[in-house]
Amino acid sequence: MKTPLQSEPLLQTQPLLVAESLGKTVPGPDGELTLLEGIDFTLSPGQSVAITGPSGSGKSTLLGLLAGLDTPTSGQVLLEGKPFSQLDEDGRAIRRGQLCAFVFQHFHLVNDLNALENVMLPLELKGAANPKVTASHWLERVGLEHRLKHFPSTLSGGEQQRVALARAFAVQPRLLFADEPTGSLDHANGGRIGELLFDLNRETGTALVLVTHDEQLAGRCQRHLQLEEGRLFEKPEPGPVSTKEISARDAAP
Repeated sequence: MKTPLQSEPLLQTQPLLVAESLGKTVPGPDGELTLLEGIDFTLSPGQSVAITGPSGSGKSTLLGLLAGLDTPTSGQVLLEGKPFSQLDEDGRAIRRGQLCAFVFQHFHLVNDLNALENVMLPLELKGAANPKVTASHWLERVGLEHRLKHFPSTLSGGEQQRVALARAFAVQPRLLFADEPTGSLDHANGGRIGELLFDLNRETGTALVLVTHDEQLAGRCQRHLQLEEGRLFEKPEPGPVSTKEISARDAAP
């Protein structure tokens, strides 16, 4: 059994990410279509949370709202205790760049840059000192020290995702959003990437929001949430316990 989250020291600190009564509607042929409704949860520094659910349940929509890539119709997102979703697009981009990083299903590497240059890019954009040294270190950490000069087209899918992980962790984010990070990989490569993701998550203390169809991968997170018809539920441990909808009261430190 997992240790109850209420007893974990991480939950005694200020929340890193908070969703309050988050909702999203879009125009539909018969009126407004509700994609998400009444989403409440809290993520503490260093905590890992998996979000699963069937296709069309709103996982990508929720991730976009939490990351400030989209704005909610109702409710709000707080990042480090400050309003995030209410900022304008430029304001959200600045805040996101300061605190967050991403890993996507399809890698999103720059094809015209080699592996080293791909990892250096966000470091250079942030004005980091010695971006080449830092990028080399992280590529070595993910086992690609022999692939520094290789372009994405010459790398396997697993290697490209390793570059993406190195790029994400190189900027030392407080919060990593991972959207189906093993979704385009075969079982063996997916397993290796999952191991690496959680190794790096543990080593760096970066908080993790993981959207995945992989129940085994989701089970490695400290919390496992499930979207059903636009609402968010805490997934219980295996057994006869019924699923209960989470609320800000349940999730708060």
